[in-house]
Amino acid sequence: MNVEQLFTGANIFVLPFWTLMILLPNWGVTRKIIESYIPFVILAALYIFLISGTLTEESAQALANPTLADIARFFAEERAAATGWVHFLVMDLFVGRWIYLEGQRTGLWTIHSLILCLFAGPLGLLSHIATDWIGQKFLTKPETEPTPST
Repeated sequence: MNVEQLFTGANIFVLPFWTLMILLPNWGVTRKIIESYIPFVILAALYIFLISGTLTEESAQALANPTLADIARFFAEERAAATGWVHFLVMDLFVGRWIYLEGQRTGLWTIHSLILCLFAGPLGLLSHIATDWIGQKFLTKPETEPTPST
């Protein structure tokens, strides 16, 4: 397999997980699949494969104390760009998994945050944090203390 095929395969690989979390969040099968670490192990293995063929002594030295120009040169190579993209895929999916599981645990609505996380990971995380804060601040019923009987 060449780098282009691995890149395309990784993009396709994550889609069923996002689809399940967004479209079928309350299906029991979704929860079982999303609770598994297997997708992350597979993506991490692909990442290790890609980065092991990407790092040279020169690039490792440059990345040890990088400048923006060093990063740009590194990612200008196709295999390095694919490595970085797989990094995004696995981390965004992991954050999406956390958002999904938190939503299942708390009953908080997460679809908007998951969609944002799919397309722009940190925005989805921020959306979930804001949604959770709003939910706790304005939507949670305050617990009332029992009144003492007289």
